[in-house]
Amino acid sequence: MKARACLVEAFKEPLRIKEITIPELEPGQVLVKIKAAGVCGSDLHIWRGEDPRIKLPLILGHEGVGEVAAVKGKKLTVEGKEVKEGDSILWNRGLSCGHCYYCAVLKEPSFCPHRIVQGINITCNEPPYLNGCYADFLILPAGIDVFHLPSGIDPAVLVAASCSGATAAHGFDLARPEPGEAVAVVGPGPLGLFAVAFARAYGASQVILSGGSQVRLEMGRTFGATATLNRHEQQPGERIAAVMDLTRGRGADLAVEAVGSAAALEEAIALVRPGGTVLSVGFGQPGGSFAFDGYQHLARRNIRLQGVWVSDTRHVYRAMAMILAHPQLFSRMITHRFPLEQVNEALEVMARKEAIKAVLIP
Repeated sequence: MKARACLVEAFKEPLRIKEITIPELEPGQVLVKIKAAGVCGSDLHIWRGEDPRIKLPLILGHEGVGEVAAVKGKKLTVEGKEVKEGDSILWNRGLSCGHCYYCAVLKEPSFCPHRIVQGINITCNEPPYLNGCYADFLILPAGIDVFHLPSGIDPAVLVAASCSGATAAHGFDLARPEPGEAVAVVGPGPLGLFAVAFARAYGASQVILSGGSQVRLEMGRTFGATATLNRHEQQPGERIAAVMDLTRGRGADLAVEAVGSAAALEEAIALVRPGGTVLSVGFGQPGGSFAFDGYQHLARRNIRLQGVWVSDTRHVYRAMAMILAHPQLFSRMITHRFPLEQVNEALEVMARKEAIKAVLIP
C-alpha cells in the first residue's frame, strides 16, 4: 500500500507529489489517514529555506487531524482511552525524549535537544518515512501524545490547535492578564486571533489588535478584539497614541507580539505600560533585529520581556478545548480549502496573505 506525499526537494521550488510505500508499523506506532492538514505560516519559511533546522527531502506539514487507520499494539490517549481504528484524533506535533535535563528536571520538554517534529526536522528518508501532514497518511511515532476528538466536528477547524493555538496557550501560561486589564496584540493572523481569544478568556476588558490586513482585523473583532489599528492607515506614533488614549495614558498591561518580526516586537515594547509584560510568541525562525536600548526599552520602564518557544501537550489540550467550546467561531478562521494536488496554490495564497488559514483536504 502506498501513500501520496508532498515533498520539498529544493527550497523555493514547487512541491512535488510522490508515492511512498507505507511500511509495516512498529510497536506503539499509529497509522493515521489525514483528514485535514493546516498550511502554517511556518511552512512558508521552511519552503523558502529560512528555518535553520530544515533538512531535505521533507514532507511538509506539522498541523494535522486524522482518522486512525491502524495501530500496532496498545495505544492510549492522554485521558487513558484506548486508540482504535476509525477514531478521530489530534496529536501533539512534538515528541521529546522524556529523560533529559529539560524533560525530567525542568519539566520543559519544548527545550529537549532530541525533540522531533514531523514536517519540520525529520526527513522522509528517516523511519517511519511518512513524516509530514501534507500527505494521505502519516505514521505517528510511539510515545507521541494523542487526543480523541468528538464525532461531528469539522477536522479542518482543529488543525491549528497543535501549532498557533498551542503556542498562544503556552504564552498565556507564562504571562496572563488579570481580569479587567488591557492587552495589545500585534499581528492578526491565526496566532494573533488565538491570542485575542485567550486574552478575553482570561478576563481582559480591552484587547487592542494591530495589523496590516483589514479583513484579518475585522476577523479579530469577532474573536473579541475591542479595538483595531491598521498599520497601513496609522503610523507607528499614531498607533502608540491610540493605545495610550484607550488605556488612560498608561499603555497596555500586556502586549503580545504574534508576527515573528523585529518590527512587531519593537511595536509591542512601545505599546506596553511601565511595569507591564511583553509576550513574544511569533518567532519560529529568525525574524530580523532592531536597535534595542536596555535602559530605555527595558530597565527604565521595568518591563518583563517573555519569549515563547513552541509548546507542549498541555498547551495543545488547552487550544483544543478552546476550539471545541467555540467551533463556529474558529471555523471562520478557515478561509481556504484545497485538495492535495493544489498544495502549491495553497502556499501561494498564504504567501499573498489572501488566506487567514488555508487547509489541505487529502
